[in-house]
Amino acid sequence: MATAFVFGATGYTGRALVAALRRRGEHTVAHVRPDSPDLAAWRERFAALGAEASSSAFDEDELAEVLSGASHLFCTIGTTKKRAAAAGVAAQESYEAIDYGLTALLVRAAARARGDVHFVYLSSLGADARSTNAYLRARGKAEEAVRGGGMPWTIVRASFITGPDRPEARPLEQIGARVSDALLGGLGALGLRGPRDRFHSIDAAHLADVLVRLAFDPAARRHTFEPPFERPID
Repeated sequence: MATAFVFGATGYTGRALVAALRRRGEHTVAHVRPDSPDLAAWRERFAALGAEASSSAFDEDELAEVLSGASHLFCTIGTTKKRAAAAGVAAQESYEAIDYGLTALLVRAAARARGDVHFVYLSSLGADARSTNAYLRARGKAEEAVRGGGMPWTIVRASFITGPDRPEARPLEQIGARVSDALLGGLGALGLRGPRDRFHSIDAAHLADVLVRLAFDPAARRHTFEPPFERPID
C-alpha cells in the first residue's frame, strides 16, 4: 500500500495535512520528534484519525529505510524566532539548521530510499537562496536541495499561514495577516485581484487541501506553485 509521510506533522499545517490525507483514504504516517514530551499524546491523536505515528530519529540511514516504499513525503518543517530564542539559539542559525538543514537531510534520505518518493515541500513566498533575509535564504536553499535531489518534487509557496483555529499564540503574525488581508481586500474591491489572491493569508485546512491536490496531480510534478495555486510559476 502506498504511504504518505508527513514531516512537521505536529505543526499547524502538518496536523491539517494528516487529516486531509486520511479523508482521501491515504495510508498516512505522521512524524513526531522522538524527544517530544507529548509523544504519547500525539500517537493517540493521530491514531484517532486513522494515521500511524513515527518517532524515527533525524538520521539519514534510518530515514532512508523508513521511507522505502513510500509514495509521498510531505515536508512542512519550520521554526520561528520565538522557538529559537527559547532554545537559546540565534534565529539565523535556527533557520539554517531546521528550515534548510532538516529539509536537506530528508531530501538525501528520500533519494536513498527504495522506490520513487514524491517530495512535496511547503515553502514561503519570497524564498531565495541569495536573499539577505535569513528565513527566506534558508527556504531558498531548501528549495534548491529539493529540486536537486533526483526524485519527483512539487514546491508550494504560501504567504501568511494562520487562522482562528491556530492554537499557537503568534500575535505579530496574526496582526500582520489581518492588516495585510484588509489592505488586499481593499485592492480586490477596486478590481486588483492579483495582489489579493497572491498575498492573502490562508488557513491550515485550505492549505492542506492545496498540498494534497497538487501532490496527487501528475502534472504538478517538478513545478513550483504560488497563490492562488492554479498553475505553476515555472
